[in-house]
Amino acid sequence: MTLDERYEAWKQLVADRPLPVALVDLDAVDANAERLARPVVAAGKSLRVATKSLRCPALLRYLLDKGAPFAGLMSYLPAEAAWLAEHGFDDVLVAYPTARLGDAEVVARANTSGATVSVVVDWPDHLAVLGAAGREHGVDVPVVVEVDTSYRVLGAHLGARRSPLRRPEQVLALVDRALQTEGVSFHGVMGYEAHIAGVQDANPFAPLKNGPKRLLKALSRPGVRRQRQAIAEGLVARGLEGWIFNGGGTGSVDWTSQEACLTEVTAGSGFVDSHLFDYFHGLELSPAISFALQVVRKPDPGFVTCMGGGYVASGEPSWDKVPVPWLPAGLSLLGMEACGEVQTPLKVPAGVELALGDPVFFRHAKAGELAEHFRTYRLVRGGALVDEVPTYRGLEQCFLG
Repeated sequence: MTLDERYEAWKQLVADRPLPVALVDLDAVDANAERLARPVVAAGKSLRVATKSLRCPALLRYLLDKGAPFAGLMSYLPAEAAWLAEHGFDDVLVAYPTARLGDAEVVARANTSGATVSVVVDWPDHLAVLGAAGREHGVDVPVVVEVDTSYRVLGAHLGARRSPLRRPEQVLALVDRALQTEGVSFHGVMGYEAHIAGVQDANPFAPLKNGPKRLLKALSRPGVRRQRQAIAEGLVARGLEGWIFNGGGTGSVDWTSQEACLTEVTAGSGFVDSHLFDYFHGLELSPAISFALQVVRKPDPGFVTCMGGGYVASGEPSWDKVPVPWLPAGLSLLGMEACGEVQTPLKVPAGVELALGDPVFFRHAKAGELAEHFRTYRLVRGGALVDEVPTYRGLEQCFLG
């Protein structure tokens, strides 16, 4: 189906509905899931689904119900993980630590229900508060020690500011401390290579940076591999068994799956392919999520203005964090206005005709953040609307607010 044909088909899907709406193409989700799972299956690992990139229980369940290699969720807050456990998800890893007793108690209570809700730690204070909560509730809270895999050279830190644990001996020292802390149990290690998995290296908005970014990835990979392997060898030397070793993300799933010491790889945004994930060299995915705005003005020949659209993504401010017009093909944003909260003007190319009331479909930069703006996702399969499912927001959940 050409983009023009897709626009005409999707235009009919929203013809009788108030705009804006968000749509998820399940056929594209299936294709993306198969693409991301392929290297994971070949390596005999499991694929953990990142909730932050979907924020929709129905889609999380849809992926997990596919079976192996899909297993477990990675969440971003204790309250979210506990809520997911209440809704039948029995393996949730909280990927960000907490030092608040209230959060720790939420995790401890979730583990009393039969679910395994583990939480990342990288500081003795994290162990202390989780241990206190575990003892209070009569459980051992599973903890996952996070190692920082950032690339450091000549005093420069290239990567996300995450764990302070960088050397294998630091990680293993905290593992030893966890083993000695009553109220927690050692569950595994996480080593997320954010500077590889989350850095676009085929970005049309900053083409001069693509070459240096690919070089950075190439230079940093051997160090990440050695770092994680040394940690795994230290765990084996301690006689520990049954631990998980998590790594990766959508942007590095092919490479990370090949690393022998890892037991699982995480992916999230790639299942729906928000537009940032078009910009990874060698990663081909299919756009699966979009939102439709209504054309409400034609201010000049060759221009239209849509209602709404100011769904700008988090992170370093840049044009790649802004939604991009997708259907009909050829529309472009205006540099002076971009996407506004209540209006988004567009330049219309020759040969494209848009009437007042027509929809324009956009792709968000970051997949999960779109769910903060929509109460439901309308699911599409075979060009037809097949369901409408609530997002976290539609279920009155706002875990960071």
